[in-house]
Amino acid sequence: MHRRTLLLSIAGWPALLNAQAHGPTRIPAPSALRFPADFGAHPETRTEWWYVTGTLNSGARQWGFQVTFFRSATGLAASPPSRFDASQLLFAHAALTDLEAGRLRHDQRIARSGFGIAQAQSGDTGITLRDWQLHRLASPGNPAFSHYTARIASDSAGFAFDLQFDATQPVLLQGAAGVSKKGPADEDSSHYYSEPQLAVQGTLTLDGKPIAVQGRAWLDHEWSDSFVPPQAVGWDWVGMNLDDGSALTAFRLRRADGSSLYAGGSFRWIGEPARIFGPHEVAFTPGRVWQSVGSRARYPVQWTIATPVGRFGVNALLDDQELDSRTSTGAIYWEGVSDLLDEDGRRVGRGYLEMTGYAAPLRM
Repeated sequence: MHRRTLLLSIAGWPALLNAQAHGPTRIPAPSALRFPADFGAHPETRTEWWYVTGTLNSGARQWGFQVTFFRSATGLAASPPSRFDASQLLFAHAALTDLEAGRLRHDQRIARSGFGIAQAQSGDTGITLRDWQLHRLASPGNPAFSHYTARIASDSAGFAFDLQFDATQPVLLQGAAGVSKKGPADEDSSHYYSEPQLAVQGTLTLDGKPIAVQGRAWLDHEWSDSFVPPQAVGWDWVGMNLDDGSALTAFRLRRADGSSLYAGGSFRWIGEPARIFGPHEVAFTPGRVWQSVGSRARYPVQWTIATPVGRFGVNALLDDQELDSRTSTGAIYWEGVSDLLDEDGRRVGRGYLEMTGYAAPLRM
C-alpha cells in the first residue's frame, strides 16, 4: 500500500494537500488496467507512487535498496491557467542498506512539477526529479515485458545507483483486476499493480567507488484519491520474491491499539494466476521489537504472517532501517530488506518489509 502507499502526511504543505481541494472522492472503476498507458502518471488522482525495492550483490557482499517516487495533486490552480501553477508536487526517497557495515544510508527530494526540474509523464513510466530518474521501455526481447532504468545520486549520503530492471514475469494485478481494497468503504481502494522478480544489473557507487552489481527487485505502482480509512494509523506490508520464482504480497491497515482494520494481498506461483487474499484471510502477528534511538518508535522487526497459502516468518536483516522523511513527505517510517521463512524456519525468499504509523499516526 503500499507501495507501498504514499507517505503524504506532509508537515510543511497543509494548504496544498487540503482534501477538500480535490472535490468528491472517485471510486476506482473495477475494470482491467490498460498498458502501457497505466504504467504512466495519473495526474487527475490525488496521490500516486512508483516504488522499487530489492537486493544487490557483488560477490559475497549484499545490499538492500529502495527507490520511490511520489506524485501528489494539490488541487490548486491559477485562473487563468499558468505554468507557474503548483498543481502537482513530486517527492522521492532513496535508501541503501549495507548489510556488511550494518548501516542504512538514505536521501530525499521534493519539488513542484514543471520547469524541467520535476515531471511524472503520462502514457508510460517516466519520472524526473532533478537528477533522480525512473523510466520504462518495452523490453527489446519481449515487448509485453518491461525494461526500467533508475539513476539516483546522493552526495550527502555517499551513494549512487545506475540500475536496470528487467521483467521476468507478466504484470501482477493486485486485488480485483488491479483495484485493491484497503478498507470497508467503497472509496477505500486504489489502482495497484506489481512487477515482482525483476532481474537487476548495473552499478552501485559507494563513497566514490563504483561496484558492478546484480540482484532481484520488486516494483509497485499505485494511485488513488482515498484509500486509507480514517480509523487507520498506519500499515504493515511485505513484498517478497521467493527463491522458486513465486511472489508474495501481504498487508494490513492498523488501528491505534495495534489491531487489524483491514488486510489483503496475493500469492502468485510462477506461471500461474495470482491467488488474491480476502480481508479476513491474512493475519499479522508481531514478534521481536526494536526501538529507534531517534524517534523512540517501537517496530516489530520479526513477524509471523498467516495467509491462505501458508504461514510465513519475516525477519529483518538489519534492525535500524528507519527513514526520517520529515523534510519531504513528512513521515518517519521503517522500510527494510528482510528474509522470508517457511513454517519450518527455512529461508525461502527475500524482499522488503514496510511499517508506517509507529512514530506518529499517518495522515494522508
